[in-house]
Amino acid sequence: MTASPASRKTLLALRHVHFEDLGTLGPYFTERGYTIEYVDAPLVDLRSIDALAPDLLVVLGGPIGAFDDAIYPFVADEVALVKARLDARAPILGICLGAQLMARALGARVYPLGTKEIGYMPLTLTDAGQTSPLAALGDASVLHWHGDQFDIPPGAEHLARTATGENQAFASGPHALGLQFHLEADAARIESWLVGHACELGAAKIDPVALRAQAQEHHARLSEVAPAVIGRWLDAMSN
Repeated sequence: MTASPASRKTLLALRHVHFEDLGTLGPYFTERGYTIEYVDAPLVDLRSIDALAPDLLVVLGGPIGAFDDAIYPFVADEVALVKARLDARAPILGICLGAQLMARALGARVYPLGTKEIGYMPLTLTDAGQTSPLAALGDASVLHWHGDQFDIPPGAEHLARTATGENQAFASGPHALGLQFHLEADAARIESWLVGHACELGAAKIDPVALRAQAQEHHARLSEVAPAVIGRWLDAMSN
């Protein structure tokens, strides 16, 4: 049931490329009572944004690095915004690049993985992960699309790994969740990802036809478990 206007909360989503948005999680956040506002991080003055104003901040993915300040100066301002949010222990969700920016803001390294991890595959949960919201994933495959990896920040919990990438998720208290992978990717819009990242796919010798087929195969299950993961996280913060 959709929340009444009087009870709605605000969600600010920092977006880096238009097709990497909240995806299938957008309607779920709306059902949970959030009014969603997107901010295109490369195009606005991030210093003018009050990091503590929204009820929830979601930092989305993108094809740049978390330490690319010299190439993309806005990254430094985005890290500062994320750090202010984390320092206040205000709810924040980071996805892919967003999780890497969170890790950097918490004092962890972010560095090249040495390969591209692109495609749908399941996670292996750590002991902490098995008692975290990620347990709702079960054996579902999630979309991985990255070439960098973060270290687990000091004091944070390591939640998940894959054979290729040891550090796939972390929690820093109940308020901060960083996910290297994509829960939110909408298979109905995967064509935008395939076109938008065509050069990266070509360089990595990954077949878009095979990736499209994977998206169609795993979409129904991922669309079911992704809201369950986020729902458990939101509920845990409210308890």
